[in-house]
Amino acid sequence: MFTFLLIVSLTTVRAELVCRLWRRSELPMFSKDGDITIGGIFAFHDNPIDVNHPFKSFLNFRELQNAQTMIFAIEEINNRTDILPGVTLGFKIYDSCRDVRLAIKSAMALVSGPDGRLINDDSCIKPLTVPAIIGQSSSSPLIGIATSLGPFNLPVISHGASCACLSNKKLFPTFFRTIPSDYYQSRVLVQLVKHFGWTWVGAIRSDNDYGNYGMSTFEEIAQQEGVCIEYSEAIYKSYPRERYLKVVDIIKKSTSKVIIAFVSFNDLEILLREMFLQNVTGFQWIGTDSWISAKNPSILEYYKIMSGAIGTTVSNAFIPGLKNFLLNVRPSDTPANTGMTEYWEFLFSCSTTKQNQTTRLPPCTGSENLSGLDNQYTDLSNIGKANNVYKATYAVAYSLHNLLACNTKDLNKTCSKNFKIEPLQLLQYLKTVNFTTDPAARVKTYDLINWQLSKDGMVEFVTFGAYYAFLSEGQQFVINYDSIVWTGADNKVPKSVCSDSCHPGTRKAAQKGRPICCYDCIPCAEGEISNTTDSPNCLMCYEEYKSNKQKDQCILKDIEFLSFEEKMGILMVTLSVLGASLTMSVALIFYMNRDTPIVKANNSELSFLLLFSLTLCFLCSLTFIGEPSYWSCMLRHTIFGITFVLCISCVLGKTIVVLMAFRATLPGNDIMKWFGPIQQRLSVCTFTLVQVLICLLWLLISPPFPNRNLKHFTEIIIIECALGSQTAFSAVLGYIGFLALLCFILAFLARKLPDNFNEAKYITFSMLIFCAVWVTFIPAYISSPGKYTVAVEIFAILASSFGLLFCIFIPKCYIIILKPEQNTKKHIMGKIPSK
Repeated sequence: MFTFLLIVSLTTVRAELVCRLWRRSELPMFSKDGDITIGGIFAFHDNPIDVNHPFKSFLNFRELQNAQTMIFAIEEINNRTDILPGVTLGFKIYDSCRDVRLAIKSAMALVSGPDGRLINDDSCIKPLTVPAIIGQSSSSPLIGIATSLGPFNLPVISHGASCACLSNKKLFPTFFRTIPSDYYQSRVLVQLVKHFGWTWVGAIRSDNDYGNYGMSTFEEIAQQEGVCIEYSEAIYKSYPRERYLKVVDIIKKSTSKVIIAFVSFNDLEILLREMFLQNVTGFQWIGTDSWISAKNPSILEYYKIMSGAIGTTVSNAFIPGLKNFLLNVRPSDTPANTGMTEYWEFLFSCSTTKQNQTTRLPPCTGSENLSGLDNQYTDLSNIGKANNVYKATYAVAYSLHNLLACNTKDLNKTCSKNFKIEPLQLLQYLKTVNFTTDPAARVKTYDLINWQLSKDGMVEFVTFGAYYAFLSEGQQFVINYDSIVWTGADNKVPKSVCSDSCHPGTRKAAQKGRPICCYDCIPCAEGEISNTTDSPNCLMCYEEYKSNKQKDQCILKDIEFLSFEEKMGILMVTLSVLGASLTMSVALIFYMNRDTPIVKANNSELSFLLLFSLTLCFLCSLTFIGEPSYWSCMLRHTIFGITFVLCISCVLGKTIVVLMAFRATLPGNDIMKWFGPIQQRLSVCTFTLVQVLICLLWLLISPPFPNRNLKHFTEIIIIECALGSQTAFSAVLGYIGFLALLCFILAFLARKLPDNFNEAKYITFSMLIFCAVWVTFIPAYISSPGKYTVAVEIFAILASSFGLLFCIFIPKCYIIILKPEQNTKKHIMGKIPSK
């Protein structure tokens, strides 16, 4: 008994497991039966038709044009014999009112089938009534549709949903579109902004998937391209007025003059109304295809704010026969095909239903004609999206054609009607269809639109250029600049930058805490240049170059050396020649008076050799003047070292002779035999030979060489003789100093020896001057820059040479020329009584 009751119970429960429609489905706006029915969802109303909704519902004539284009394409396909022969396409087109919930409801209605019919007695699974759905231009409703229909593998093809988020095939594997992704539109907008030199812009977006994803992509690309966004605000039609007033206040206080609007016109219109009330004008608007070419009835009212707006729109097209089809559409009383009724009554202010007296409108006569109207439905000046619907419909048709294996060479053969279409199969065939609106294709991707006033005072959308994605960077825009109308009375390209451009010669320095487009212009440092506008860095000139006064070009540095032409060089040459001339004059005087006692008493042979070496000392200074060369650098230091040693050797010889001469007067002292003329010559040669050997080693190991000194001065190249070996140079100077010091000591010891011919005191004084000059020369040589180093060295040579000449020979010349009475042996020997 219990078993019987259990069986009856299970049978009763099973009988109740029947799937029914949860609620009544709405009738489609347009429908037609066919062997295969294609679904369509369009936003015929811009807002939900709901008495509780705070916004009024507006008819969308552009979407009506898109829906009729789908119908036109299906009728055209049905009349063709090369596509789906023997198969008739039908359609069911629903209204989503640009609302996510209504869009999903319309999608479910397309999937579910007729109202009230049982789906299956055994389960809730039934074949789908449509193999694909075309439509829904807005991204947010489309996301709801694609997400809901994803488990059914039902293809959804959109003509206007451009949100970049829909490119994610993991989330939306059954979604297709015939419009480029907003990723490409965002990139085009950034390039457009950059093309006109706008680096400081404001941003307004709709607070939905379309606006948020589009603006996010725009901001990301803008950052990469050096375009900064001063503010980014979101608006939505259901936001309170306070939110819009806040956005208007931000716009008024902004410094940017360009506004990027990634919005739908419904959201933008509310913002424009507030800006119109506050008379906020003077901004250059940049728009997307969602509103830039939308002929809204209130567009003329807001032209004062939007004058000169530019933007991108889907490239226009021409569809043969579409215009006649659109103008010949008539309203229908047939249930599920009354989509034109509300439009017709709105356009002609008449009622198509005689029984309905609540409208208080006169009945339609039937003679109404759409060809006399001017609205978005009849306007075919820009049917880019309608063309996308047209291609989407053909994409489905060709996919069905391939799926049903209709592509045969036999024109008489038709497709079999005994088929079962699985959405997953159609999905695979759709993936093989070539969409000609692919942004990577070699076609025009976007048209560039400009808002202008026509002669009759109406707003018109003028195409002033196009964007070609396949062209190389920098050449992708083809623009007719003369046809653009800009905002403002002067009709010039607006300027919108955070900071003025940095001219060549300066670099950009970011302002702390502000975007990279806000910067100060800092002049380049010495030795650096920038030769481009808005240069981020200054470039260092090569070592032999310096920056000009404008800091925008590298020029050769001035070359500095002690030349014969400059005043200092002329002075040094004059002194050198004068010293050599005086020395030769003294030599001539001594030669002419060689037989006089004063010349004989002062060792005439060494005196003439000393005069010869002094002449060489004066003349060697000439090798220090002029541009240094390899040979002049070697000669100037070696000749200087050898001639001065020769000179000091002669003085040293004379000093030794004086000392030895007085020692020889002592009884029994024959020391003078060791200091005769031959020994004197040998001593001079020996002392000089040591210096010659030092110089030879210097030249063999590391000789002096011309060097371009770039470190001492930043703007001058000093051409100097590098010493090569510092040790060798120190040895040369040290040897000269040693001989001079030895000579000074010996002369100092002999200064008080008797007789007038004793010249030890003159030698002492000359050596004192010589040593003082060269001791002073060392720090002056080290500290003097550039050519003054050479001048100091020449001065030391000349000063020490003049010191020897004047101290040793001038007193004797004075006696020879002016006091000849003293040039006697008695006077020299000190035999004449003193007065």
